[in-house]
Amino acid sequence: MPFLALPFPAIDPVLIEFGPVAIRWYALSYIAGILLAWYFMRRLAADPRLTVGTKPPSLTDIDDFVVWAALGIVLGGRLGYVLFYNFEYYLQNPMEILAVWHGGMAFHGGFLGLMTAIVLYSRSRGLSPLTFLDLIGAVAPVGLFFGRIANFINGELWGRPTDVPWAIVFPHGGPFARHPSQLYEAALEGFVLFFVLRFLIYRFDLLKKPGAIAGCFAIGYGLARTFVEFFREPDAHIGYIGGFVTMGMILSLPMILGGLALLLYALRSNTESSAAKGKS
Repeated sequence: MPFLALPFPAIDPVLIEFGPVAIRWYALSYIAGILLAWYFMRRLAADPRLTVGTKPPSLTDIDDFVVWAALGIVLGGRLGYVLFYNFEYYLQNPMEILAVWHGGMAFHGGFLGLMTAIVLYSRSRGLSPLTFLDLIGAVAPVGLFFGRIANFINGELWGRPTDVPWAIVFPHGGPFARHPSQLYEAALEGFVLFFVLRFLIYRFDLLKKPGAIAGCFAIGYGLARTFVEFFREPDAHIGYIGGFVTMGMILSLPMILGGLALLLYALRSNTESSAAKGKS
């Protein structure tokens, strides 16, 4: 073990095992993230200080959406990993696509799956997709936080070799001391982004501008993920693209640009609406 490197905390990825059935920390992190996000989403929708966009969802609408959200995240995350990160392998081993217990989820795929679920669900209930998207964006960092902590417990998605005092030697990361990049992502994409979005909501009333908070989330996540990619080891079967760019950076760029476009649209639409009301 390199000098000053921290030992990896030996936490069994399996919490409880009953014969062939195993309850893993990774699965529990998804459950905890979804349930806590649902709780905070209800709090936002019920807060009398906030005017939540147009056609705001009722608490029943939010409750019923939990199943849709879970399916969108899990299916999208898995398909995103298959398509973006290891398509050739799964093309040769199609049955492995269903073996989610072997690992392999992509945030960007889960994000697209969740967006699809939001649009379909909103239309089925006659709700505003942008308003629903804002509420989801405001609480999504909660799920990201728990997901990254689970990545750390699993000893996966580790960082690049380093000599910083908090470097960790991961069980499957070779003899090198590495950045605990999972914890960097938990801090930035989860903790920091969550409170930045809450500040924007309560200080600038951005939930009154449909699409604004969703745009801010996309920008914040894309920037945080791109920054951490400089410390995170790229996937071995992909490596660096063009010598220094990673797949995570490439997939984050459309999120940043899309978030900027959505934020500008939300602010412009609100300005035009206010001007129209002033003339009437």
